[in-house]
Amino acid sequence: MRSLLTTVGVEALFVLGVLAVVLGGADDSPGLQGIGGFLIVASVVLGVRAVRRRRGNA
Repeated sequence: MRSLLTTVGVEALFVLGVLAVVLGGADDSPGLQGIGGFLIVASVVLGVRAVRRRRGNA
C-alpha cells in the first residue's frame, strides 16, 4: 500500500509540474515555469529515491 501511495504522489507531483510549465508558458510567467520545473525535478528525485529504497540500495 505504501508503494502505491508513493507512486501516486510522485505522478501527481510530476503532472502538477507539467501543468505549471504549460500554464506559465501560456501566460508568459517565468516564475510559474520555474516552479513547474522545480516540481518536475523534485518528482524525479523522489521517484528515484523511492525505487532505490525499495530495492535496498540506499
